Amino acid sequence: MEKKTLFDKIWDAHVVKSVPAGPDVFFIDKHFIHEVTSPVAFLNLEKRGVSVLYPERTVATPDHNVPTVDQDKTIKDKLSRMQVEKLRENCKKYDIELHDLGTDHHGIVHVIGPELGITQPGMTIVCGDSHTSTHGAFGAIAFGIGTSEVEMVLATQCIMQSKPKKMRITVDGELGQGVTSKDIILYIISKITAAGATGYFVEYAGSAFRNLSMEARMTVCNMSIEMGARGGLIAPDQTTFDYLKGKRYAPKGEAWDRAVAEWTALQTDEGAVFEKEYNFDAADIEPMITYGTNPGMGIKIKDLIPTDEGLEGSNKKSFLKSLDYMGFAPGEAIKGKVVDYVFVGSCTNGRIEDIRAVANFVKGKKKADNITAWIVPGSREVEKLASEEGLVQILEEAGFQLRQPGCSACLAMNDDKIPSGKYAVSTSNRNFEGRQGPGARTLLASPLTVAAVAVTGKITDPREV
Repeated sequence: MEKKTLFDKIWDAHVVKSVPAGPDVFFIDKHFIHEVTSPVAFLNLEKRGVSVLYPERTVATPDHNVPTVDQDKTIKDKLSRMQVEKLRENCKKYDIELHDLGTDHHGIVHVIGPELGITQPGMTIVCGDSHTSTHGAFGAIAFGIGTSEVEMVLATQCIMQSKPKKMRITVDGELGQGVTSKDIILYIISKITAAGATGYFVEYAGSAFRNLSMEARMTVCNMSIEMGARGGLIAPDQTTFDYLKGKRYAPKGEAWDRAVAEWTALQTDEGAVFEKEYNFDAADIEPMITYGTNPGMGIKIKDLIPTDEGLEGSNKKSFLKSLDYMGFAPGEAIKGKVVDYVFVGSCTNGRIEDIRAVANFVKGKKKADNITAWIVPGSREVEKLASEEGLVQILEEAGFQLRQPGCSACLAMNDDKIPSGKYAVSTSNRNFEGRQGPGARTLLASPLTVAAVAVTGKITDPREV
C-alpha cells in the first residue's frame, strides 16, 4: 500500500478531476470572505449571470480595513465604508452567513473560523487572504487565493490548483523559558529564509509542536507563508479535539464520535516521503526579533545584527538597503534599541492566550513613557473574555490602549498606522517597507517580547524583566 503524507490524504480526497499535465480541479469545503477581495468577485458573477452554488459553504466577516474605534458609528473612510456595505449587500443577496461589525462573532476571519468550530480537520479551506494557512493548525489544507479564484469558488465550489511539493519541518525537545510559538516560527524562517519553502506545503512535526496549544499552533501555521510556503499544517490530535468539542459548528452527539474517529486517522504514514525535510532542536530556540524588511531577517534578541560579510551583488545591495530603511547598522546590537510603538493583535497573535500572556507580564507595571501601546483583540469573543477575566483592567492600568476587533496595525489598510520613521515592535506577520504605514519600521516579535518592550521602552529580552 502506498505510504501517504497527511497532506496527500486530504488533497487526494478533494480532487474532482485531474487534468493531464495540468492542475487538479479541487473541491473546497469552506470558503471565508471579507470586504476587500470579495466585491469584484461578486460583481463578475453578476455580469455573467451566475449565482453562488453553495452559499452555506461560505462565511463572511469585515476585518481588513474596518476601524477599531467607534465601530457602532458610520465608517468615516469612504472606500472602507463602501466595501463593508457591499459585503453586506452581497451576503444578503446570496444568503451567505455574515458576522458583521457589532455582532457577537465579528472578528478577523482567521480568528473567528476556529473559534466557531467552522475550521475542522481534513477540510480544504480558502480565503482571499494569504494567511488562510492559519487554519492548517487543525490538520486542514488551507491557503490564500486571488480575486478570480474567489469568484471561481463562489460559482463552482472548486478551483484549479496544481499540487505543491511537500516539506516536513520537525522540532523536537522542550522550549526554554520565555520562548513561544512565535519564536519557533521566526527561528525557522531565519534558518531557511523568507523564500526557503517556496513551492511547498509544510507539515510541522515533533514534540515541540505536539506540546503547543491550538492557539499557538495557529501562530505557527499562520506564518508558513512568510517563508514562501503555500501553506502549513499540523496533524490533529487530542489537543485539537478538546479545542473543537462543543464549538458552535462542531459535530454533536454520535456525529462527533464519528468525526473524531475519522480525524484520528489523519496522520502521515510511517515511511511516507517528503521532497524536503528540516530538523531543529527546541533547545536552540530563544526569544527572537526581526531587524530587517522580511521575516527571514530575524535573530535571537541577545545577538548582534549580521554583517554583510560573504554577501555579494544584489544580495549585499538588498541587505544594506533593508538596514538603511530600518536605521540599523551591520554588526550592532539590537537589544537596547529605543522604540516608539508596540502592537499586540492580528490573525497571528490576536487570540485570548496572547492577550493573557501580555496581561500577566505587565500586571502591576506601567508602560514606558515613550511607548504608544495598542492591543487589539482578534474577535468580539476574545474582547468579551478579556473583559470577563479582568485582563482589560490590567492592560489599561498598565497604559495600553484597548481597541475593537479588526486587522488594525498589522497592515496600513485602516486608520491604525505607525507614523513614518517610527519603530513598532509588533506581534503581526510581515515587516516589509511600509507594511504598517508609509515609512514605518516594523520589528516582529512574540507577545511576551512585546510586553517586555512596552514596560522598558526599548528592545528587551523578556527573560530579563
